Amino acid sequence: MNWDEVKGKWKQITGSAKSKWGELTDDDLQQIDGEREKLVGKIQERYGIGKEEAEKQVDDWASTT
Repeated sequence: MNWDEVKGKWKQITGSAKSKWGELTDDDLQQIDGEREKLVGKIQERYGIGKEEAEKQVDDWASTT
């Protein structure tokens, strides 16, 4: 799924995101609102990983969603 599709279906796929990144809260997911950069930033913050790794995880997740 490309990112435009992810953004358009964000409310429907937040459960999938929460399954992948359990450290993200419902508030985090609501604030992210389908914005890729916000998701990458929250993953970096919650998991203490670098931007490249967070972007890779997001891209991998989006491609299998």
